Amino acid sequence: MLKPAMVKEWKALLFTLPAMIPLIVFWIIPLGTIFYLSFTDWDFMSPVKTFVGLDNYLYLFDNPAFYQSLGVTLLFCLGSVLPVMLGGLGLALLLNRTLKGAAWYRTLMFSPWVTPTVAVSIVWSWIFEPKVGLANTVLRWFGLEGVGWLQDTSWALAGVLIVTIWKLIGWTMVFYIVALQNVPRELLQAGELDGAGSWSKLRHITLPLISPTTLFLFIVQTISALQAYDQINVLTQGGPAGSTRTLLYMYYQSAFESFDIGEASSVAVVLVLACMLLSVISFAVSRKTVHYSS
Repeated sequence: MLKPAMVKEWKALLFTLPAMIPLIVFWIIPLGTIFYLSFTDWDFMSPVKTFVGLDNYLYLFDNPAFYQSLGVTLLFCLGSVLPVMLGGLGLALLLNRTLKGAAWYRTLMFSPWVTPTVAVSIVWSWIFEPKVGLANTVLRWFGLEGVGWLQDTSWALAGVLIVTIWKLIGWTMVFYIVALQNVPRELLQAGELDGAGSWSKLRHITLPLISPTTLFLFIVQTISALQAYDQINVLTQGGPAGSTRTLLYMYYQSAFESFDIGEASSVAVVLVLACMLLSVISFAVSRKTVHYSS
């Protein structure tokens, strides 16, 4: 006969089962399938999957294109996450004040987030057109020479980053506005009574209190940068010469252009491990933050 404690555990398991079913079907099983395929040689159409062991990983880590894509991915993460967070915080500090039309400005800044990435990228591809695009037209107004934004290996990644930052900065701003509104006014008033200026209050009161939001946004934005695809596919297709090909886009090309599912799966496994590492770091840092604050 089951003990009462075991009965409670089984009841709890039954209550969580409906939520576990989609997790198992749409995450655990596909993840296990990808992991298995990374040890095979399969062309996506043949009924036979040849087991090749670690050959896909050995080839991947010996492939210069992988390291180029890894470098592009790191540059894309650094070039998008930090500006998005700093810009979102700056806009939140500006629009959190009592300003005339502040709600309208917040809506305007948030609107790129709700716009489909494909539509946004198509519009920006027109803006970056070398001859008649708005970007080079503005540069010529100031006497500067236009650049080949999406056709030049030196500028293509910068063009993709501009689109990404423009789209995400309003979403980050909303989170920071909510965090700033939850900062106790009593602490800010106490800081003023102690003679603290605006910078001192921001550095010693506001930023430490909104650090959980900063940590959350950093992890989410980094994972989002690792998974960036739509804007790269529309704007540059990973080119020119692989200058905007991230690991995820390398996965897409290996799987759906070269039909090398084994190599593509090994790239996917590397991406999953990177996301898991970020999640573990986030959990560890958040625990230390909570322990320190308590």
